[in-house]
Amino acid sequence: MNVEISTPGTELVQRLSATPRGARLARRLATTALATWGYPHDSDLSHTAELLVAELAANAVTHGRVPGRDFELRLILLPDTDTLRIEVSDARGERALRFLDGRPEDECGRGLVIVQVLARLWGVAERDVGKTVWAELSLSARRRPCPRRRGPAG
Repeated sequence: MNVEISTPGTELVQRLSATPRGARLARRLATTALATWGYPHDSDLSHTAELLVAELAANAVTHGRVPGRDFELRLILLPDTDTLRIEVSDARGERALRFLDGRPEDECGRGLVIVQVLARLWGVAERDVGKTVWAELSLSARRRPCPRRRGPAG
């Protein structure tokens, strides 16, 4: 696999297999790219972006999968607008926005709710083949999406 993380252009584009392994790799690629661009693994931005990529990639693999087709991860750092844009594209054209109406007893279906809460903006864009679900984060965001685990010492 060829992965190119451009520093001057601050963009990462990678096609990944539409499998759970591909979704995990998308999450790791995102945090590595952010670290390369100066946002360390333990930063709030990295944690929030990792969670958003995990949700969007999991949706692409679970609901957007077309046999034999990959999904694409794109991260774009836009310092002029103080924004990180995350895009995950899959080959299935249907929009999965109905998953915003989950019931408390449902075992899944909360991914887009998480995206809605954490992202400054998010949406879905049609493509010639499939769709792109995107989310934007402020580069100066200070909120933490979830509490960090404490080490064994407590």
